[in-house]
Amino acid sequence: MVKLLDEHERTLAFAEVALGQIRSLRQTAVPRNYEIWYVYATGYNAPLNKVINETLARSGKLSESDLEQIYETYLSHIKTSDRIDKVGARVIGEIDAVMKLITDALGVSATYDASLVGASDKLASATTRDHIKAIVDSLAKSTREMRETNQALESRLALSKSEISELQHSLEAIRAESLTDPLTGLGNRKYFDRSIDMAVQAALASGEPLSLLMFDIDHFKSFNDSYGHLTGDQVLRLVAQSLKQNIKGQDITARYGGEEFAVVLPNTALRQALTVADHIRRAVMAKELKKKSTGEILGRVTISVGVSMLKPTDDTDSLIERADACLYAAKRAGRNRVICEADPEYSTEIQTRVA
Repeated sequence: MVKLLDEHERTLAFAEVALGQIRSLRQTAVPRNYEIWYVYATGYNAPLNKVINETLARSGKLSESDLEQIYETYLSHIKTSDRIDKVGARVIGEIDAVMKLITDALGVSATYDASLVGASDKLASATTRDHIKAIVDSLAKSTREMRETNQALESRLALSKSEISELQHSLEAIRAESLTDPLTGLGNRKYFDRSIDMAVQAALASGEPLSLLMFDIDHFKSFNDSYGHLTGDQVLRLVAQSLKQNIKGQDITARYGGEEFAVVLPNTALRQALTVADHIRRAVMAKELKKKSTGEILGRVTISVGVSMLKPTDDTDSLIERADACLYAAKRAGRNRVICEADPEYSTEIQTRVA
């Protein structure tokens, strides 16, 4: 009883620390943020504590993007791993059950074979009708038992096949979920990192063009500060919807982090990529943002876009670096525009970075 009370007090202390941190940093008390600070309070996840302490020491706060990145990196994958472990345990359980049934069936089969051999010997020496009838009855009984065992095995195998197929779908769903950003429905950073590496390698091997678009929502922080995080989430979904509506099936779309998005365009040269980027920019700007709770018109959202194209000497990092530099050049040039590495603004941005 004392131990239970101690545990109760200890967990309440962790909860108070978590809520205290949320309160002092003026963060939203959503489950994700509470979980981050509760784990922080326990001290069980040293890497999480380290990155939080470093971020607070550097900037004195944790932005929405910081919180999302921390959760994605240090907590969400643990839940996914737990779910995969549970599904894996169920698969192993199914296999064990089937193997036991097969073992039992093999035992019955061996017994049946022995019965057949014994019956053959007995029939050879049988001298009366009653003796022969007894042997045949024994064989009939063994045959029925063998048939029943085979039917049970067949039925159990069919059930296990169905169960394992269902578990396979569960694993596929978990995998898809682990690569999807829950807010926007786009691929997450993990999905982007995997996909762009494969796309770059394929393009370098085939010699086909490949372009990368990097998007950033203009003045996103002001939306959050002025109208709250729910409206900020609405802005993110609006941009994601515009991306989905303006890309082809082979294109790779992802939420890169925070208010930043990325699109990889296989078999697409720079001029075509610029056209796609501007279509997306115009599509976002064409949508009017309305506050759901009041119906108030909040204005229009704009995005800045940076575009780079793969070179034969490139790797994934260099392709991203150029697109990122183009994105910042678009920001510096006034936002709500598309800048590529062939534009003078890009050269100015590079010179500024070097200086």
